Amino acid sequence: MSDARTIQFRLVMGKGDERVAGPDDADTVATIAKADATMDLSVAFMKSKLKITGATGPLFDALSSGEAAATIARLLNEG
Repeated sequence: MSDARTIQFRLVMGKGDERVAGPDDADTVATIAKADATMDLSVAFMKSKLKITGATGPLFDALSSGEAAATIARLLNEG
């Protein structure tokens, strides 16, 4: 069994409109609104703008590695 933990990012563009990156069965789901997505994601988490369900470890790993910022930026630029 692998110890790898997974994370899914959700960018809420509007009511009923989300952009998603990551597996559906992820250990952690991180969600942020489009209006808050350009702020530093660590600050967004501390201000409860970046919300998570599940384990915090995968989020902290993604924040420290830059994966979270890169993924949210990519989701913002999709369209």
